Order: sequence, then structure tokens, then C-alpha cells
Amino acid sequence: MSPAKTARVSVYAAKKGVKSSTDTNDELEEWRRGKQLLKPKSQLDLSDAELKETIGKQLSTLNPQLPDSIVEFNYAAGGFISLPLPGNTVVVYELQGTSMHKDSEEARDQMVELGIDPSTFEESSESSLDTEPKAEAIEVKPEEEGEEATEAKEEEPEDEQAKPDKADEEPEAEGDGEGEVEVKVEPAKPPQKGGRPRKLTNQFNFCERAALTFNNPTRSQETQTVPPPMATFSANVLQWVIYDAYQKDFEAQQLEKELERERKERDKAPVSRHQASKKGQGRAQLSEAVQGRVLDCWKVLERMINQNTYDDIAKDYRYWDDPSDEFRDEEGTLLPLWKFTYDRTKKNTITDLEWNPYYYDLFQVCFGFFEFLKPTAEGAVCMFTLKNPSFPDYICMTESGVMCVDTHPRYPYMVVIGLYDGNVEVFNVQATCKTSAYKSNSVTNKHKGIVWEVKWAPDLPDGELNFYSVSTDGNINNWVLMQNELAVTTILTLFFAKESVPGPDGTHLKPKSCASCIKLHPKKPLIYLVGTEEGQIFKCSTAYSSMCLFTYNAHLLPIARIDFNKYNTDIFISCSSDWRIKIWEDNRLEPLFVFDLGDRVGDVKWAPYSSTVFAAVTSEGKVYVFDLNVNKYKPICIQAVVSRRRNRLTRLSFNPKLPIIIVGDDKGCVTTLKLSPNLRIPCKAPKKQQYLDQWTLQCMKLDKLLSLVREPVTLTFPQDLAGTDVS
Repeated sequence: MSPAKTARVSVYAAKKGVKSSTDTNDELEEWRRGKQLLKPKSQLDLSDAELKETIGKQLSTLNPQLPDSIVEFNYAAGGFISLPLPGNTVVVYELQGTSMHKDSEEARDQMVELGIDPSTFEESSESSLDTEPKAEAIEVKPEEEGEEATEAKEEEPEDEQAKPDKADEEPEAEGDGEGEVEVKVEPAKPPQKGGRPRKLTNQFNFCERAALTFNNPTRSQETQTVPPPMATFSANVLQWVIYDAYQKDFEAQQLEKELERERKERDKAPVSRHQASKKGQGRAQLSEAVQGRVLDCWKVLERMINQNTYDDIAKDYRYWDDPSDEFRDEEGTLLPLWKFTYDRTKKNTITDLEWNPYYYDLFQVCFGFFEFLKPTAEGAVCMFTLKNPSFPDYICMTESGVMCVDTHPRYPYMVVIGLYDGNVEVFNVQATCKTSAYKSNSVTNKHKGIVWEVKWAPDLPDGELNFYSVSTDGNINNWVLMQNELAVTTILTLFFAKESVPGPDGTHLKPKSCASCIKLHPKKPLIYLVGTEEGQIFKCSTAYSSMCLFTYNAHLLPIARIDFNKYNTDIFISCSSDWRIKIWEDNRLEPLFVFDLGDRVGDVKWAPYSSTVFAAVTSEGKVYVFDLNVNKYKPICIQAVVSRRRNRLTRLSFNPKLPIIIVGDDKGCVTTLKLSPNLRIPCKAPKKQQYLDQWTLQCMKLDKLLSLVREPVTLTFPQDLAGTDVS
């Protein structure tokens, strides 16, 4: 190609954007320069002869991994002695056979035991090997065929029977080589007439005598049942009959779809987003349904086994009444029934107990911790039933300790819990216990301290579920269950009734109060009580977010629990770590009753069956039951449930229908106790008022008791106007 043509081609390639060969070579050189290996300064320089030198490998019989100079201590010699070196042989597979050499000592001993002369056997075997090139194995016949052969031999002439049988005298043998044979003969028989030798025992086709038994004859068993109902049916298959059948089936399908749609809409509010996401149908969903049915069957079977195991306790739980109460004067006892534990939470402390509002034999247990210097890695909420004391029915595991629990009164499967890390979670145990349906945001929407108590509130006008929570950060939050998340609103922040404190930057800050418990008013949905760690009780309203309605200076140490009376909601009770229990009346600064138990009080509850009975637990492991109508100063029952040195009681709860209570300790154990008759005496109606029901009688009993301790109303006399101008 001419230079001009080459120039034209280069210009054309440049116009078209095609790289020339010169540019390609430059890029190749640049790539090679970039791929050059960097030589370290410490690299050893070898000559060409050293680089071309071939280094050979030698194989030796020595094993470098074989240990050398092995010694062990000999107590007899009083020193170390050397051991021989282990061999290089490695046994990969070893199988012991049943064949033996005919010249071995073991074979000769066996022939002597069977009554055979070894020398005669050797001569016969050698002659048989010389005469016959291939030996045939003697057929071993069953016992039935042997009997028929014996009968046939008896019918033969005597001269034929006197002839020696070659098979009897010279047993044939098979062998893979010279000198070693495999003998196959019939089992040994007693020596016959004529001095014939006994046969060797067949080592390769041998059956024990015990196995040669007769099989039991089969017996036919027949049962008589009621025959299934039978009926004669006849009809004509016509076109309009087929049409009517299809129309009826279509209407049934439409009705089923409508019912399914209504069910989904009805369960839309309480069902979690976790359950709503399961829309896929297939083998996985079918297998889950089958597993659920199998699990239900196993639960029923487990309950039946436990009912038989704890039959005595079950009878005491239903029918026992302490007969010794008739001879006691104003005293009662508590009968221990079952103990509920879960192996995974034995190191946790029971932080809260609550009975289910719908199922009277089901209760929730919270597993957390109160010793904050020894935190546990995880927490749990377990639901136990009195029908199965061995294992919880539902288990909800959490990443932090669970400090409180509450169950919705309308939806008993909706459970809300408060955690040690400040979060709150809502579980729908009907859908799943593995993950929570709702959980607070761990960054923004959460408490800055421990959540001490949570309580469900009445549903909002739009039907949303909501609950309240209190924490050590002083905030009282209202949580609303939206479609996919929890919406939180701080309705009140508690502050000390003290002057503000100057901060590091010169600003004045008002110190916050640490809330420890909350209780909603049973009849007034806007009113609630909040107890603090400073010992104060605040009466608050959801209508006001900046002030409290009333303040009770109740205790000197943190308040553990507050509970309203079931028959008179103006009366409530509180307990604290200052060893005291106090009974209050609404809008009164001074308590009506004060009880000192001598130890830290963990929980107190009013009894649901009586207006004057309440119970409390202390750290020394005792349960106290008071009846103000019987004794206004001392408890009518003091019973130790756990050891004072090892355990301490933390929580208790009354069953709403049965005369039993449950108490929890710091070792993860729940104990069930039944009240004796003296602790649950019903009210007797007066003779002239037999028509009054038990609720009215309980209210009258409490009002009569309160009238004795209330301060009398001070009457103000009118001003004496005698001798004045007004008169």
C-alpha cells in the first residue's frame, strides 16, 4: 500500500472513530508497563546455574510422623522405661471367618468331641480327593424329608443296609486350594449299629434347637357391629335437574366467599401485619395446618396425662376445704397446689402475673430481672394453664427482660408487654408467638428507661386499640395500634414539686419524677393513678397534659403496685418498699388503714369475691391475707411459701372466679395456693333483707366498715345574733 493510501486510511479511521495500529501498540506497551512485577529489596539473587539446578526428591522407608523414644513410668521399677516403636501397618479392614484348617488343633479337638477319629478322617478325605477331581457337597435335607428317608431305609433289605454308605464314611469337601477345605455335612447323630462314625456338625447351616418350634395357630376373631344405614334412591337425570343442581352449588360457593370476606374484615383490626402477609397458598400452608392439628392433638393428650399424674392435686383444687377451719377462730390457711416452671427461664425473676380475662384457668407470667447488676440475656412471656402444669401453652421470647404484661379484655389473644430496654411489644398469640405483631421503634418512639407497667385503655371511637405505659423517664405514653405501626403520644410528664435545678449551661431544669406503676379507674376512663419511685401517688386525667388533679404523699420509698377495690372504686390500696400497705379514699390526704409487714412488700391485690379481703407478698417469702371485717389490725393468714434464705416473692394475683391465688418468686417459679373457707366467708343477708344479692351485701359491709374509720363531719353552729341590731 502506498504512503498516500495509508494516510487516507488513517484519516478515514480517525473520522470513523477507529483506533489505528500505532495507538493500539502504545496502549499495549502501557498495559505491559503496568503489569510489571515489583521486585522487593530483600529478594535473593540467584545465578543462572543455581536457577537451572534440579532438586531431586528421595523416598525412604522411614516414617517422619512416627513417634520416637516413647517412655512410660513404671511404678514397679520406680522410673521411666522405654517402649518399643509402633509398627507402620495400618489395619483398614479385618473379618474373622468360620473356616478352619483340617490339620489345626481346633479342628482335631472338634472331631474328638464329636466322636470321630482324626486319622480316619484324614485318610478318607485324602482318598476322596485322589479319586474324585471335584467334590460335591452333601445335601442337607430338612427334618421332614429326613424322617421319610429313615422310613424308606427301614423297608430296604438287610444286606443293603449293611453296606457302608460312602457319604457317611467319607464326607465330601470343597476347597479353594490344597490343604484347606470347607466341610459341609449333616448335623451329628448318635452312632448307629455296626460301629459307623458320627457325622461332623455342620458349621455353616446350623439352627438352634430353641428356634425349631411350632408356630402358634392363627385364630379368627370376629366382631359384630351395627350395619350402616341403607336407603333406596332413584331419580331421573334430566336437563333442568342438572341446571338446578349447578345453580344450588353456585349459590353455596357465593355464600362461602361472602362469609370468608366478612371474617377477614372482622379480624382485620386485631390481626397483625405478620398474619396479613401470609396470603400464599400451597403445600407450605397446608403443612402448617396439618402441623397445627397434630399439635392440638398432642396438647390434649399431654393434658390427659397430666390430669392422671396430678389426680390428687386436681381433686383438692376442686373439692378440698380445710375442715380444721371450724376449730380456728378467725384464721385460715393456704394449700399449695401446682408449681409452674420453664427450664429456659429458671434464672429469670417473675416480674408480673395476670389471669386471662376470658379463660379463667389461663394466666400470663413475665420473666425479667430486678437485680440490675446481674442482667439476663433474654426475657419471655409464658402462658400457663391449670390443665397442663408441666409446660406452657404459649411462649413469646424477647431480646430483653420483660417487666410487665396486660391482656386486652375484649381480645384475650392480644397481649402487650413492657421491656427492660424501654420498648413495648404487642403479641397476637392466636397468629404466632415467634414474632411480635407490633413493636416500638428502638431509636425514636420508645421510653428512655425501664417500662414498669402497661395497661390497655378503652378502644378509641374509630375502633383502634390503645394502651398506656409508664417508665422511669417520667413520661406517660399513649400507644395506638395503627395498620402497620405503633403511634405514640406523651400525654403527661411527671415533675418534682420542687424548685428548678441549674444545668451545666446555666439554664434551669425541673427534675422529672420516675413513674413505677399505673392503674386506670374501672368506671371513669379519663382518670388514672400513677405511683412514683419517690413515694408519691398522682391522680391524673387524660384531658389535662400539664397538671395533676391530686397528689398523695403516700410512702417514703418506691411504690410497687396500686389496685382499686372491686366493689367501691373510690377506695384503692398501695404498697411500697418501706414495708407498709396503705388503704386510701379518693380526695383524702390521709390513709384510712396502715399496715406494717416488717419487710419489703412486692405486690398487693384486692380479692374479687370480697370487699374487705386483700393479700400481699413480701421479700421474706410469706403471703399475708387480711380481712378488715374480721380484724382491722392483724392478718388472718400468714404463710411462708418459699425459703427466706434462697427465694423471695415478687408478685401475686387473685383468680377472678376460683378461690385460688398465684405467687411468683425470683427463681422463675409460680406457686398456686388455694384459700381455706375462713379466708372467703360470704356475707349473710339479714332476716328482713333476704332479697339482697351478694354484690349489694358486700358494698354494705364495706360502707359500714368505712364509717367507723372516717373522720366525723364537723358541724358549724349558726352565729348567735341575740342582742344585736339584726335580731
